[in-house]
Amino acid sequence: MADLILHHYPGSPFSEKVRLILGFKGMAWRSVIVPVVLPKPDVLALTGGYRRTPFMQIGADIYCDSALMCRLIDGLQPEPPLYPPGTSGLADIVAQWADSSLFWAAVPYTMQPAGIVHVLKGATPEMLKAFGADRAAMNPNLRRPTLADGAAVVQTYFARLENLLGDGRPFLLGALPCIADFSAAQSVWFMRLAPPVATVLDAFPRLAGWYQRVAAFGPGTFSKMSSAEAIGVAAEGQHAPLSFTPEVGLAHGDAVSVTPTDYAHDAVAGTLIGLSADEVVVARNDERAGTLHVHFPRIAFQIKPQTY
Repeated sequence: MADLILHHYPGSPFSEKVRLILGFKGMAWRSVIVPVVLPKPDVLALTGGYRRTPFMQIGADIYCDSALMCRLIDGLQPEPPLYPPGTSGLADIVAQWADSSLFWAAVPYTMQPAGIVHVLKGATPEMLKAFGADRAAMNPNLRRPTLADGAAVVQTYFARLENLLGDGRPFLLGALPCIADFSAAQSVWFMRLAPPVATVLDAFPRLAGWYQRVAAFGPGTFSKMSSAEAIGVAAEGQHAPLSFTPEVGLAHGDAVSVTPTDYAHDAVAGTLIGLSADEVVVARNDERAGTLHVHFPRIAFQIKPQTY
């Protein structure tokens, strides 16, 4: 199999989620560091417009959104399972809550003035301004809560996790780690980047112990790769087999765009070549990277036919 390439940057919460899963799986991977803010010419060459971090590459296949990436990783390396049979269904529900509700409570709260100077340590005023403008453009309708409201939500969510661990279980859903643990851990990890803000965790000792167990998996074994090298891999790479189940209004070969529905509403246009209840795949061409297959999950993404 071609190298598994993770395009990420060190301070990205969803990247940390994937890094920990790769460590849990004991998988080797290649690391490409992407810019924190636009412009991202090499990212867009591979994804066709998708700008969120991280994304994953195997040959000429590009996988967007960590939910899809986690399923891919588990399929490539089934043991230890990321979706143990005893937690089937419930783990996905908790993970989706952690990736959305918990994330959008913990991350904005951490980025308060007392936290941002730690999260973006060493950033110049110009860099801070660029970061703020970039993130505002990704989510222009986000209404930031007051510090008091943000603290109340964060404490309530952490209390729920603390209660889950109240019977002494080592992980959120029992004896074995699962996707729910890694999805929740990313927000705790991000908050811990800002020690003045992370004091909120002091009231939740079971949660702190759980986080240390999850964090102990680490990122696994990786080696560095440049974005130019990754583009070269794509240009020479093969594509994974695809399945296609036609749906009303969607047929193989249609010109479509795929757009996130939650935030960063950047559309990726291409030819519809893969479709299932879980995944949509479009083919697109780039002058440097060649013919690429870009994969997205169905949840939180919209497929829209294109007319010319």
